[in-house]
Amino acid sequence: MLKITMKDGSVREVEQGTSILDFVKQVSNSLAKKVLAAKVNGETKDLTTVLREDAAVEFLTFEDADGRWALRHTASHILAQAVKRLYKEQNVQLAIGPAIENGFYYDIDMDKQLTEQDLADIEKEMKKIVKENLKLERSEMLRAEALKFFEEKGEGYKVELINDLPEDAVISLYTQGEFTDLCAGPHVLSTGKVKAFKLQSVAGAYWRGSEKNKMLQRIYGTAFEKQEELNEYLHMLEEAAKRDHRKLGKELDIFSLHEEGPGFPFFHPNGMVIRNELINYWREVHRRYGYQEIKTPLIMNRKLWEQSGHWDHYKENMYFTQIDEEDYAVKPMNCPGGMLVYNSHPHSYRDLPLRLGELGLVHRHELSGALHGLFRVRNFTQDDAHIFMMPSQVEGEIQKTIDLFDEVYKTFGLTYTAELSTRPENSMGSDEIWEMATNALRNALEHRGLNYVVNEGDGAFYGPKIDFHLRDSIGRTWQCGTIQLDMLLPEKFDLTYVGEDGAKHRPVMVHRVVYGSIERFIGILIENYAGAFPVWLAPVQIRILPITDKHMDYAYELKRKMFDLGLRVEVDDRNEKTGYKIRESQVKKTPYTLVVGDQEMENHTAAVRKYGEKDSEVMDVDAFIAYVQGKIESKEEKY
Repeated sequence: MLKITMKDGSVREVEQGTSILDFVKQVSNSLAKKVLAAKVNGETKDLTTVLREDAAVEFLTFEDADGRWALRHTASHILAQAVKRLYKEQNVQLAIGPAIENGFYYDIDMDKQLTEQDLADIEKEMKKIVKENLKLERSEMLRAEALKFFEEKGEGYKVELINDLPEDAVISLYTQGEFTDLCAGPHVLSTGKVKAFKLQSVAGAYWRGSEKNKMLQRIYGTAFEKQEELNEYLHMLEEAAKRDHRKLGKELDIFSLHEEGPGFPFFHPNGMVIRNELINYWREVHRRYGYQEIKTPLIMNRKLWEQSGHWDHYKENMYFTQIDEEDYAVKPMNCPGGMLVYNSHPHSYRDLPLRLGELGLVHRHELSGALHGLFRVRNFTQDDAHIFMMPSQVEGEIQKTIDLFDEVYKTFGLTYTAELSTRPENSMGSDEIWEMATNALRNALEHRGLNYVVNEGDGAFYGPKIDFHLRDSIGRTWQCGTIQLDMLLPEKFDLTYVGEDGAKHRPVMVHRVVYGSIERFIGILIENYAGAFPVWLAPVQIRILPITDKHMDYAYELKRKMFDLGLRVEVDDRNEKTGYKIRESQVKKTPYTLVVGDQEMENHTAAVRKYGEKDSEVMDVDAFIAYVQGKIESKEEKY
């Protein structure tokens, strides 16, 4: 009998040669209906895999990332089979078809240029294949045999992939009905498991991502376990399209992008209001949490970047210049400058923890194809901070940092999940330092009782980190806040403090950002609020509409009163119908639209319409001002 260790630590016994599917049925018949794949000793496997030795087994459902991957990978094979069936005369050759985050794709080389109507036809054929409930059967061939098999089928891309493998490689294939594909797997048991799917688009993609190779047609799709989950996802995509920050950024005159500076956003007056309010709030919160603000230069000497390690580990992402025949770099990060500020005078243990914050403009070279609105740019302002502390203060400081994050994200109505990222391959430092730093972050999360996932190998080159993934109003997640523990840069820059014992000691340092970058956070907020910002952030908070010319003086009197109190207010004095001006104010997502006529002039009132509402409420002007001031002070989201 084999001993099988379950995810919860319990141990079960099964006969040698039992398949994972039979094993899960022994555990629970209801569970067997949900399980899509399994992890055996940490490696994802098909349910048909036979257990031949003691092992750790974890069952995977659609709720698990690897379970979703197996289902969506199978969907890509169904897509390829459908294309092969429908376009026999089009010289179809298959390239690759992986699962990806939120879906799958397949790269295809064929004579016909596919259209949206073709996608509908392919989807229809896929549904037939799902209804046929074809088993996915794994087989293996020697390399030479596999080459011959795919050469005879005319699958040149598969032949190229096999040729890249070692000569003694054993090649795995998956067959469903008449269709066989080169694939490492894993897959779900049958095509019938893929009940809810949608083909979304077709785009061009170079074979193996190189522009030197042929352009293929990439068909994108997504798949879910249940139709209602698919419907929810497609609805979210529709909402996301309406909220696209690039579209709203233009409509609301917030920012623009120009060919003269690709990846370098231009902020307009409305955008600067939002930006400055975010910065003002950042400064107010950080003052309360004991931070001091610094500013470091944009360009610094090559020697500094060699000392920090960026020259060796980050050079391909940096911009350079020469001054007085010496090499300089435009900073991609604020950290080295912060080291120099710390080292500008001696410190004792009484100074620690020392919290230095910086709104630092950084530049990073991103490939032009990766640029995306405010989400992926080449220059941005990091709301950085570096906290220098004694080793005994590490956990307490991380807890205080998370307190700050909680307060900030709650202000914007954003919730988050945490992710612990561990040592990457191109890292600096010893195993002991990395283990100490990683355990310090893990302990802080666990002692706080915060649920988190581990992202192996995704830390910074100088230390492990905790990433905070924000969830917006339509369920999408965005990586923003980061806490990075660094025991290496203090060593490289020989940072010290004098301890209670009178001797010099090495401080521990934490890098952290809350917004991540001001630009990207603005993009996230545009989409989260669909452009309808809370009144404290809104570029124009109040728009006053005089009904006729004789109400103009009263409108401007109200504007002066409100402006002098610090409110952002405009008068729409155009010779247009009031209804038209109200609709336009709503289109511009103005929080409060005030209509003033004879009665309002006489009673010192205004007809107030809140954004998104159809009805107006007549309010005393002073009462309205006090009401708006209260909303601004509390930073309340609702009008």
